[in-house]
Amino acid sequence: MHKIMVITSAFPRYQGDLAGNFVYELANKVRECGVDVYVLAPHDLNLKLEENMSGLKVYRFPYFYPHRFQKLAYGNGIPYNLKNSHLAKIQVPLFFLSELFYATKLVKKEKIDIIHSHWLVPQGLVGAICRKIFGIPHITTVHGSDINTINKSKILSLICSFIICNSDKITTNSSYTKSAICSIDSRAKNTVEVVPMGVDINYSKSEDNTNLKDVFEAEYLILSVGRLIDWKGTKYLIIAMKEVIKIFPNVKLVLVGVGPEKENLEKLTEELNLKRNIIFTGYIEDVDLPKYYASSDIFVLPSIDINGYTEGLGVVLLEAMACGTPVIGSNVGGISDIIEDGYNGFLVPEKSPPELADKIIELLSNKKMAEEFSVNGLKIVREKFSWEIVCDRFARMYEVVK
Repeated sequence: MHKIMVITSAFPRYQGDLAGNFVYELANKVRECGVDVYVLAPHDLNLKLEENMSGLKVYRFPYFYPHRFQKLAYGNGIPYNLKNSHLAKIQVPLFFLSELFYATKLVKKEKIDIIHSHWLVPQGLVGAICRKIFGIPHITTVHGSDINTINKSKILSLICSFIICNSDKITTNSSYTKSAICSIDSRAKNTVEVVPMGVDINYSKSEDNTNLKDVFEAEYLILSVGRLIDWKGTKYLIIAMKEVIKIFPNVKLVLVGVGPEKENLEKLTEELNLKRNIIFTGYIEDVDLPKYYASSDIFVLPSIDINGYTEGLGVVLLEAMACGTPVIGSNVGGISDIIEDGYNGFLVPEKSPPELADKIIELLSNKKMAEEFSVNGLKIVREKFSWEIVCDRFARMYEVVK
């Protein structure tokens, strides 16, 4: 039996937070295939240093004392924390050194024979160094957001080249992310492979069959799920609603998520006189999301590209499609790996409220097209993005590198 150490900077902090975290989902599915999985993740206040989470052995490394001042991981994510906290910036080298120390300790203690790092920096660097020290295979999975930062720094690009040279296999979540890492160092072409994150094909099953159209008193529901941050492009969807309500006055847009842009988006909604038609739900537990998808006529992901910061893939699109909901997404990042324009959804140019409004109106007006998108979306999820298919690819990869 393989013993795999998964190194990550984002992992559920408590038992009820497990669903929807792709590193957890992948690690757990791999464990179910008979692989012994050990997870190394950052510590946070009031968390155990060692625990068992649904069969996964989780080790958490502290990186600053007192623990309540650990500011780099969790919350809105490392990129946001670095941008908004001076203390988080100071903690970067401590984070890396602590992660490296605990990784080497875990390799020795559990006799790890494969390392799987998620994100290039610092996890990929930690994994690459462990490969150098212990001579065991190392797989690096690139999720997209890490590439954007690396591209802008010569030092980080050199570190990335070291990681590439010390990874037996590199996986990316989309063809967009694959191109990005190959642009940093062409040697990545020899080891890189696109393996998307998966989705549960039974995701739509829920004990709660509440139709949210009744709850929100809407004839039509449009849904968008994601952090309320600038590159999610939510403001362009809000602007598009001004035209949509002219044709469908009883439509409502439901925005699920929290983030630093919430106040600006609420202000924009008020300025456009759309408060009656736009609902900000705040954070919704993952277990409750299927009823939001299932109740909606359209799911929209209006992401944009801000200096390389954009969607690496767009897993929420897969969740919507798994629930049979027709989708619309911006033609940026890895979204085009999911949506085939006119077949299982619409691709629209980024930052274009008029075109976004046109496609929403077209889809609400054409039930036959909406049904075709729903059927074809489910087909794509089953054929390319189910966890069974994704985990089988990783399981075969573990065999090859070993």
